[in-house]
Amino acid sequence: MRWLFFLLILTSVRPGLAFDDNTFKVMSFNIWHGGNSGGQPLSQTANAMKLADVVGLQETHYDKSDSSVRLAKQLGWYHFQQGGRTAVVSRFPITGHTPNKWGVYIQLNEESQVCFFNCHLAAHPYQPYQLLKIPYGDAPFITTESEAIRWAEKSRGAALQRMLVEVAEVQARRIPCIITGDFNEPSHLDWTQRSKIAGIHPIKVQYPASKAIESLDFKDCYRSQHPDEVKSPGLTWTPITLSNDRKDHHDRIDFVYASQSGLTVQQCEVVGESDLNAGIVISPWPSDHRAVLATLQIVKSSRADPAE
Repeated sequence: MRWLFFLLILTSVRPGLAFDDNTFKVMSFNIWHGGNSGGQPLSQTANAMKLADVVGLQETHYDKSDSSVRLAKQLGWYHFQQGGRTAVVSRFPITGHTPNKWGVYIQLNEESQVCFFNCHLAAHPYQPYQLLKIPYGDAPFITTESEAIRWAEKSRGAALQRMLVEVAEVQARRIPCIITGDFNEPSHLDWTQRSKIAGIHPIKVQYPASKAIESLDFKDCYRSQHPDEVKSPGLTWTPITLSNDRKDHHDRIDFVYASQSGLTVQQCEVVGESDLNAGIVISPWPSDHRAVLATLQIVKSSRADPAE
């Protein structure tokens, strides 16, 4: 396969970075308009990113400036600009990308490679607001699960499928895959009958994006480690409004997914402003989204066909 031109900041990997146990950490992080909107210096965004080895970033631009380039330089990491205000930065070398830049190939060591996908799907129309009759743009209010599914597919279905086509092509070569992103859509694992009864969400919804990714043999890293959606809602949206704000609805819309084949999940936590809503705390927190951090392990018996 002929690779399109892509941008790399070729700097050294962190000295002494060990990969002896085949574990590494990945993060999904919407940094809020280039990391500038939270009133914190960009270094505070970098401090959060240091928790991980590979980070999928969303909302990387502020005006015409791309903060992901500056963040990569601050950290001394490799960088790939995907377009659409998304980027991947990595302590490990980035060696290539998929044809439409949804994913990048990351060389963890001489024997281990993964393909890291990252996305930021459309924020509007947003089904939780439609269901809760919270005005947001010109989207109509809705009342049923079937309407929520239909609007979710209309909002994000086409873009998601474009990414998943590339995911399936990489999976066919037996390369372990990771998907990060701000999906702007909750999970079917969260909007359950149990969470409805608990008063967390208004109704049960089998949201299509999470269902589609699950059907490709991916695990939701956070929910795999915190299976009780009532006790551990894992809210990533949002730390900037109160939980009882009638003009908002707190939810889990930022995800890390890992392929069932080739990867195991060792740990996964929400990263945010306080221990009320996050397993890992960084204060002050610089974004309107909390991040998701997963520790993954390569299954040593997994053999991948090399990227070509």
